[in-house]
Amino acid sequence: MTKLKLIVPLLIILSTIDSFAQREDIGNYDYDKEYLLGVNKNTNGGLIGGFVFKVGTRITDDQFSFLAIELSNVKNPKEERYNTVLGNSYIYGKSNYLYSIRPQYGREIVLFKKAPNQGVQVSALAAIGPSFGLIAPYYIEYALNRVETVTEQYDPEVHQSRFNILGTGSLFQGIGQSEFAIGANLKAALNFEFGVFRSNVTGLELGYMLEGFNKEIPLIPTAENRQLFQSVYFTFFYGFRQ
Repeated sequence: MTKLKLIVPLLIILSTIDSFAQREDIGNYDYDKEYLLGVNKNTNGGLIGGFVFKVGTRITDDQFSFLAIELSNVKNPKEERYNTVLGNSYIYGKSNYLYSIRPQYGREIVLFKKAPNQGVQVSALAAIGPSFGLIAPYYIEYALNRVETVTEQYDPEVHQSRFNILGTGSLFQGIGQSEFAIGANLKAALNFEFGVFRSNVTGLELGYMLEGFNKEIPLIPTAENRQLFQSVYFTFFYGFRQ
């Protein structure tokens, strides 16, 4: 009788643990929303190309729709960074920044599902949306002579000596003189998810992006400027699901 009293509670506990484990396995894909924050690196950007916020919604077990917004700093491939005699750095010839804001709508299809709580899940995705370009002036500090300096937007006809450049202007200087451009963007990518927990997401997106604006963007006046940009990128994502 004593053994029976010990066995019954043990069976109840084991049954509860088994039931919970089964729910965890089955529920690995049982979610309706995911919220992701990403850091981007691309061939048109610097060390950090931009940031992404993405909200995904499940349509079926293998298909998802998502809304995203990206903020990216777009550069001209000819940009080259130099150091001044004071030890500051600057980009010679650069006249403007281009900040691109990209709202996107897309679809994602799961190609290979991972085993519950392990492995890698592979998905293919595509997205499209408008692009809003902010063309902000790039300011430099320029020595007119040994005692007099000015801080102003780079002009190749005025700032002809690279050795007279002492550095760049302050952050967001001249932002009030920015111009705007509108356009569109589209991308296609593969997404690799590495998360081991049902409620968390860790992944890497590798893809190609094409973006165009309604006018040529004068990033470097003396170089070839363009209104159509293409890049290869990767984005590291982290987020959670509900």
